[in-house]
Amino acid sequence: MSKSTPTAAKKRPVVRLILSVLVLLVGGAVFADYWSAKPLGIDPTFVGRAACIDCHQQESELFIGSDHDMAMDLATEETVLGDFNDATFEHDGLVNRLYRDGERFMVHTEGEDGQMQDFEVKYVFGIRPLQNYMVEFDRAEDQPADEVARVQVLRITWDTVKKEWFYLRPPDVPEKLEPDDPLHWTGVAQRWQTMCAECHSTNLQEKFDPKTARYHTTYSEIDVSCEACHGPGSLHVELANNKSIFWDRNYGYGLATLKGEDSHPQIETCAPCHSRRGVLNESFRPGDKYHDFYNLELLQPSTYYDDGQIKDEVYVYGSFIQSKMFHQGVRCTDCHDPHSLKLKHPDNETCTSCHQHAAGKYDVPSHHHHDPGTPGAMCVDCHMPETSYMAIDPRRDHSMRVPRPDLSVKTGTPNSCSGCHVEDRKEKLPQETQDQLHEYANWLLMAEQGNQPVADVIAETDRWCDEACEEWYGEERLTPPHFAETLAAFRSGDAKGVSKMLRLVTQPNENAPEIARATALAELGQAGIREALPKAKELLENESEHPLVRAAAIGVYMNATPKQAIADLVPFAEHPNRLLRTEAVRVLVSSGAYQQLAGSKRTQIEMATQEVHDTLMVAADRGGAHMGWAILLEQQGRYREAIEAYETAIRVEPKSTGPRTNLAALLEGMAAQTQGQQAMEMMLRAEQLRKQELPLLARDAKLAPENAFVQYRYGLALYLSGEFDAALERLKTASELEPSTEVFQTAYELLMDKLQKDALQKQ
Repeated sequence: MSKSTPTAAKKRPVVRLILSVLVLLVGGAVFADYWSAKPLGIDPTFVGRAACIDCHQQESELFIGSDHDMAMDLATEETVLGDFNDATFEHDGLVNRLYRDGERFMVHTEGEDGQMQDFEVKYVFGIRPLQNYMVEFDRAEDQPADEVARVQVLRITWDTVKKEWFYLRPPDVPEKLEPDDPLHWTGVAQRWQTMCAECHSTNLQEKFDPKTARYHTTYSEIDVSCEACHGPGSLHVELANNKSIFWDRNYGYGLATLKGEDSHPQIETCAPCHSRRGVLNESFRPGDKYHDFYNLELLQPSTYYDDGQIKDEVYVYGSFIQSKMFHQGVRCTDCHDPHSLKLKHPDNETCTSCHQHAAGKYDVPSHHHHDPGTPGAMCVDCHMPETSYMAIDPRRDHSMRVPRPDLSVKTGTPNSCSGCHVEDRKEKLPQETQDQLHEYANWLLMAEQGNQPVADVIAETDRWCDEACEEWYGEERLTPPHFAETLAAFRSGDAKGVSKMLRLVTQPNENAPEIARATALAELGQAGIREALPKAKELLENESEHPLVRAAAIGVYMNATPKQAIADLVPFAEHPNRLLRTEAVRVLVSSGAYQQLAGSKRTQIEMATQEVHDTLMVAADRGGAHMGWAILLEQQGRYREAIEAYETAIRVEPKSTGPRTNLAALLEGMAAQTQGQQAMEMMLRAEQLRKQELPLLARDAKLAPENAFVQYRYGLALYLSGEFDAALERLKTASELEPSTEVFQTAYELLMDKLQKDALQKQ
């Protein structure tokens, strides 16, 4: 064994020292690299998809041609799919022409003045199974090129599957739409900024000016691009281009974290555009908490069936949060590719990729009792039934529920078994009726509208399906109690409905999801059930309870005493959650509790009211937003400001009903407290407003003959105009449509009594 030389021995400590220094230097440099970070408070900006493609080519290739990519575009030779080769299309007696004028795509159709005119199609909307076309109005000559003026969506629509034109009618409106109807293609209900823009473009800024009633809308990208889901990308791009070996200690990748253990950030990033909701604040960014920026619509009878199945178009999220999948952490990208939006697996593999328990447990006839390859053997046809919206666009219910024909028998709710098998009994109905039954939703609608033969066939089918399930599954069949039974009982006036609802609101999520419990609370509050207050207080004080439920609990305080509302709700005016803050302030003001506040508490609520104003002004292009603000101002005694807000509501949406009636009542009340010329001017203005409102109310009453409140409101307006006989007819209609609504009955009886006394006095 050789020995080291003395010189070599002397060198070793030096080498070790040098290595140690190098390790320390490298380690220090690495640590310094890690520890250095961008300062807190950076607000990233939008940079566009071009900044993403170099590093994310695979994702970009998947994205190209997706529904997000094709959400909106300029009308060009490449993007327009419809036939504009001098095509003629007729509907409601109108002969429309679709043609080319050089590079422009043109439509000859009825305008907002009722005359046939030529309009240029500036934008296209969507790609499958239909494509909409949009026309720009009110564009000023000096308006910047990057701004968009008012845009209206034509109802003449292209079927991209059948390759033919069709007229996209509003649901349940078979007659021709008049130009003054809000549903007419030039009306507010077909306005891009109001109904579509936020979710079809990236970084949309509506920029509506209530003073001029004009739009100055901008976006960073015309369609749903990378930053719509990942958030503004400037910081991410900057960090990616740094020479650091680490991402930032404070900001990570500089984008929203959508792949963590918690499924909520990803789901709540998708939810804003895939839910039916009100907007509380426009500053939402991917990764933010949904319920701090949006107010999700609950299970309204007009949009959901009693068991929470979709009825109207609700855009998935409200359904999905009812599902066991959601509560077990399943997220959107478990089934859908986030960039192409396509399902990750074909057919039943989308479900069996997770549901692999025992071999052959689900995707076999012993489970679904249908022949393989038929619709009944498809997981989604039983557990995610679909309904067509926009005439030809089928959407699946994402509550992913077990079919419950037994609930259909008990409560009249739909079930996917009957959805197929009603067709087996179709021949029992007259041919004219059969021709209108294109899908299960048509059956349900006709039954709801009073077609008894159709209702009878549905009920017969429900019983048959229930019996079949009992025979198939026997003792293994699961039919647990469902919140549908409680909601149906309460809504039908069942004597035990209130007690059932009070039990429902405190059920655990596995028995009733948050949206169902919030719905129960909201309906108890709307019905004035004071027994709900102790439950509401209990839920409100539970910090772990869902914001939806706590917000509904706040609404119940409309039935509380001012003292109780002040004690329990004033602290919520400063709650971290925006939904709870704004709801607390609204209830405090609307219930009359605010009027009893004094000192610092009154000042606190007055300051918090500004946030309610900001929330309302998210929809500043709607008259209802300004009317809502005017009502709050009036309730606070700020009458001059209320008058201004009512006038703004009229200016912004001159064809809407409500602001004129409310303003007239306010002016009449103020006139009673005023004298002389000023009082006379107020009364004259009020009279003028009521005259202007009357034809608008007549229009609404004609458009909604089955809506009791609309008939009642028109009846009151006729009464105030001195048209007593016509008023009596409308009030009678309202009382017959909703005999359980006391105010309708009382108004009708009081007017009837008055007219009888007047007749006796004349004799």
